[in-house]
This record gives sequence, C-alpha cells and structure tokens, in this order.
Amino acid sequence: MSVTLTRRRFLTGLMAGAGAGLAGCQPSARGVYGAPQPAYLVEEVPDYGAIYGARLDGGYSLPPVDYLDFDPTLWRQRVHYPVGPAPGTVVVDPAAKFLYVVEPGGRAVRYGISVGRAGYSWQGEAVVGAKQVWPKWFPPAEMIARDPDLEIFRKGQEGGPTNPLGARALYLWQGGRDTLYRIHGTNQPKSIGWDASSGCIRLWQQDIIDLYDRVPMGARVIVLSA
Repeated sequence: MSVTLTRRRFLTGLMAGAGAGLAGCQPSARGVYGAPQPAYLVEEVPDYGAIYGARLDGGYSLPPVDYLDFDPTLWRQRVHYPVGPAPGTVVVDPAAKFLYVVEPGGRAVRYGISVGRAGYSWQGEAVVGAKQVWPKWFPPAEMIARDPDLEIFRKGQEGGPTNPLGARALYLWQGGRDTLYRIHGTNQPKSIGWDASSGCIRLWQQDIIDLYDRVPMGARVIVLSA
C-alpha cells in the first residue's frame, strides 16, 4: 500500500516525537556532539515509501520497513548540527538512539539505531577499519558461551537474510586492532529505537546501505556514553 506523507503530517509527527528532548538541548555529560537539536532541516519531505520500500540487494530480497509504526524522529533525515566534529565524522548517541554523519555547513544526516543492552554497551573513539557487503558473522566466544546454540557458527555464518549483521557492516578499529564492535544492519527491524543488541549498533537494512555509501574507510567514529 502506498502512503502519501504530507509536509504538515511529517512536521507534526516529527516535532511531537522530538518535543520531549528539546528541553535537553544544553550540553550534558554525554557531550555536545549528541545533544538533541531543536531545529530540523525539512527542505523537502523525503519519499519515505521509496526510502523504506522493499528492494533487491546482492541477490537478496529486503522487506519494506514499517516506518509508520515508529517515532518519526527515527526516520532517516537531515538535521541541523551546528556544534560538532569535522564533516565526515560519525557520531553515535546511544541515549537518544541516533547516529549522525556530519556534513559541511552545520548539518548532519541522522538515522535511528538500536544499541547494546545494559552491560553490553561500548563507548569511545574508533575508525572504520573495514567495510563489508552482506558480511560473514563470527559470534564472539563469550556469546557462544552464553548461548551454546551458536556453536554451529563458531567458524562463521555466511551473509544473507538470516545473518544478524544484515546487509552491510562497518568494523570499528582502535590502534590498528578490531574492537569487535560493528555498525551494521539488522533482520530485527522492531529493535530500532531500543537497547537490544549485544553491544553493536544496528540500523534498518535500507539505512545501513545508505550509511555504507556515505562513510569511507578510515572515517572517525565517536560513540558517546549512554
């Protein structure tokens, strides 16, 4: 079913979802990079039906995202971002469930995300040390210890619709070493907006494909404290 999203409906839903955060626009312990922004750039209303529609990718069928079931602030959009690091930097705000790609001119592209559950979150600075399309997944040994059913994937699970890394993955490295934390897609779209992962940062499949194309190897990544 095609959904027509008018400018008025978009703005009403967007600001209703954002309103609760506007009082927190002052810098906090998490730093100013992830502070909620009170003004949004809505130069034109994106065609979200097309952005989040079904598609083929790498020979696999991606289902549509039921984006209307989510807070509109989680939809991909361009926002004001006047205080931040250099353009090209990725900033992850786990508390707000947003990931930003900083652009010139005080703007950023913002995505809704899912982050680590209590006890599994990660923070700090890293770089994009590797990028993969439909990546193979290697569950860490400690994850297999918690869930012995994952033993069959000790040598890796090939990429595909059932793979928890989804359609794309950005691998976070520090000091020339893999941190084992990823920014990746998900086959659990309802997890976006929640603390649901084992520490990695999840995006809708359609969003991780867009992010993958925007972020080059070596890009700086800042993950704020929750």
